[in-house]
Amino acid sequence: MSVSQSQHAGRPPVADADASVTGLQILWSMVRVVILLYCFLVGVEALSSGIKSLGSGVMDDALGAETNPFVGLVIGILATTLVQSSSVTTSLVVGLVGSGQVSVAAAVPIIMGANIGTTVTNTIASMAHAARSVEFRRAFAAATCHDFFNFLAVAVLLPVELLGRAAFGVGPLEGLSGTVAGLLVGSGGASYHSPLKSAFKAGVKGLSGAVEAIGFSGTAAAIALAIAGAIIIFVTLALIVRVMRVLVLARIEVYINRFLGAGGPVAMLVGVLVTVSVQSSSITTSLLVPLAGAGIVTLGQIYPITLGANIGTTVTALLASMAASGSGAGVAVQIALVHFFFNVVGILLLYVPMPVRDVPLKGARWLAGVAARSRRWAVAYVLGMFYALPAVLVMLGRWLGGGA
Repeated sequence: MSVSQSQHAGRPPVADADASVTGLQILWSMVRVVILLYCFLVGVEALSSGIKSLGSGVMDDALGAETNPFVGLVIGILATTLVQSSSVTTSLVVGLVGSGQVSVAAAVPIIMGANIGTTVTNTIASMAHAARSVEFRRAFAAATCHDFFNFLAVAVLLPVELLGRAAFGVGPLEGLSGTVAGLLVGSGGASYHSPLKSAFKAGVKGLSGAVEAIGFSGTAAAIALAIAGAIIIFVTLALIVRVMRVLVLARIEVYINRFLGAGGPVAMLVGVLVTVSVQSSSITTSLLVPLAGAGIVTLGQIYPITLGANIGTTVTALLASMAASGSGAGVAVQIALVHFFFNVVGILLLYVPMPVRDVPLKGARWLAGVAARSRRWAVAYVLGMFYALPAVLVMLGRWLGGGA
């Protein structure tokens, strides 16, 4: 039985519906995506402009350069868990860094936390199989292999980043991304002017005029503009995901069905392309969970696709950095590249070497076995890892003297 056939047996025939999409409908969908993408970038610029208007240092207490990295990690986890999208979190971070209110160093742990937070969606999706023990065990393992890899990547790379920062003044990811950003944008971004900047400014000017028309002024207007930008980022990304999901879901099933057995690099590339297409790693990984539960695909086949999804989701932050210009452009691009390099380096360290490649899979299989014996452990895992663990990290940060 093919992947598509197996899915149709358990849910409405999405592929059949998508097969009837006409060329005109595809064109209209692409026009909507372009419009939404413009609105998304306007939202990033509005957020950055609004926060910048509040004056320097306004966020130092919460996300200043001296913020304990554990607190930053928690912020990334919780923010992504609440909005169910790492793309929203990283786009907001790009806007904050581009405004000059948050340093790249303080934002690095937030980006890492976003990678952890995004895995909760497919883990929750696996709960739909809880009524059937064998099926649930397979589905839960498929979901949590993504969790284990991202947790392990943070456990390895965050200490390395902090040690590098302590020894050399800059962490490896921060230094590498800064070098590449300098090549792309220019030193510090001072001489860079986005070719689309005037279009973004026009959108922000209209939004700012609407805020003032409501009656806001001064600091209140700046806060309202920043909030409006954040809302626009969230809404437009959600709409882009919805449009792209309808447009390409049937094709996604075809690609996954065709390339699942092709091996690590090819499957990883499929994960990248699918995630870039739908602008959501959660859709990519959650689509695989029911297939694993039904026994159509193996954990080993799913694993590289989820890693490709990690890379594919970094495109959103890179797109968000396009809205930055002037002195904030360099650091906006830099923090977007931190997200990209974090995932690439994680794969190079934890997937390429054979001795460590199976560690997340073994952890996922073990946890799935425990969860299959008692569903309460599955619930405890979600609550513990994505909510209790962040609380522990905050307390640890306070204990180490960094402040929360």
